[in-house]
Amino acid sequence: MKKENPKLAAEKRTLKGKKVKRLRAEGIVPATLYGKGMESVTLQMEEREVEKVWESVGESGLVDLMVEKEEALPVLLRNPQYGVVSDDLIHIDCYKVNLKEKIVANVPIELVGESFSVKNGNILVEITAEVEVEALPTDLPEKFVVDLSALKTVEDVITVADLEFDKEKIEIKTAEDQLIAKTEEPKEEEVIEETVAPEDVEATKQKGEGEEEGEEGKEEGGKEEKANDQVESKTA
Repeated sequence: MKKENPKLAAEKRTLKGKKVKRLRAEGIVPATLYGKGMESVTLQMEEREVEKVWESVGESGLVDLMVEKEEALPVLLRNPQYGVVSDDLIHIDCYKVNLKEKIVANVPIELVGESFSVKNGNILVEITAEVEVEALPTDLPEKFVVDLSALKTVEDVITVADLEFDKEKIEIKTAEDQLIAKTEEPKEEEVIEETVAPEDVEATKQKGEGEEEGEEGKEEGGKEEKANDQVESKTA
């Protein structure tokens, strides 16, 4: 049975620049649709629906995008951007794909199972969270599942070469010797005692020092607000 792709409804967007703040305040995410051989189109979608689909498919899962209730377009979601202060989704790209042409995408790695080495008191070290692959859009895996039970001692490692996949349909671009996970012995924290001479202790705080720090805090806050406005303007 053919797997059904998640669907996203979108409308064409006319608001641009700083005016898109009005959309975001209403729970609407600005987006851009683009692809090979087509002009880019500015869109808007419900933030709640976009977040749900993005969490499910990431960059490698196909999505059926329906613009103005027209015929569904196969797309990959890419480049989600979030606000500097709020962490809300403020923009996302929709890359239209040709189902008959191979593409390159990043596929996440999911670690499952238990490591005997960790049970013995060692620390799990996660090194690679995703790998780059090339395949037809319909053959892209949503994730690679890695069993941590292979890590029995600190000498054991898991690399890209250990991933299981259909080599006739998928090509991994990431180097085979790239580490994915390993374990290490816990390191003891070194406690350093510092002796402070009485004459080195500041007796009183200089007048005006607190006021200066307060002004710096206000200045940093202003910078953060400006940075957020710049991100929103750029992504619109």
